[in-house]
Amino acid sequence: MAQVLYITAHPHDDTQSFSMAAGKAFVDEYKEVHPEDEIITLDLYKEDIPEIDVDVFSGWGKLRSGKEFEELSSEEKAKVGRLSELCEQFISADKYVFVTPLWNFSFPPVLKAYIDAVSVAGKTFKYTEQGPVGLLTDKKALHIQARGGIYSEGPAAQMEMGHRYLEIMMGFYGVPSFEGLFIEGHAAMPDKAQEIKENGMSRAKDLAHTF
Repeated sequence: MAQVLYITAHPHDDTQSFSMAAGKAFVDEYKEVHPEDEIITLDLYKEDIPEIDVDVFSGWGKLRSGKEFEELSSEEKAKVGRLSELCEQFISADKYVFVTPLWNFSFPPVLKAYIDAVSVAGKTFKYTEQGPVGLLTDKKALHIQARGGIYSEGPAAQMEMGHRYLEIMMGFYGVPSFEGLFIEGHAAMPDKAQEIKENGMSRAKDLAHTF
């Protein structure tokens, strides 16, 4: 049995978002194909994801100096503790599915906060004399992303930084398999929007069989 962490970073649901619609199609099909697997949904817009701020740095500093967790302030304990929970949950999963829109050439900031939360030395990667080494070498990941324009080719391709960022981070963590499913062009070609959406959902269902 595998544990799948289904991570969404979109304020809209599948009735309004093309990426969320493809994500739902993927999950529904995945459940049919892999009934023995566990799917944990993480809606980043509804989760408590602390930003790495002065309380977090202060709490981490105290722990590194030898203080016990209970000696931290209430703010430090709440934030540091929650960040640890998120990281442990991420490590425990076998597969990751990220569902995002393309906003301003990247993704919603809540996902960056989440990636910061799980980027922990000694947990998802480690430092060595040869440089950082990823520790999640037995995982696989998928990114489902909707793009109103065309970014897979042409002049806008170099401007896409959302999927590229996740690709870099998954590589940094040592994740050996990272795929992308892109639904694009629906804003640029509104007359074909429904066709583009249905095609994306169909491809998502196909991916559920091999992921």
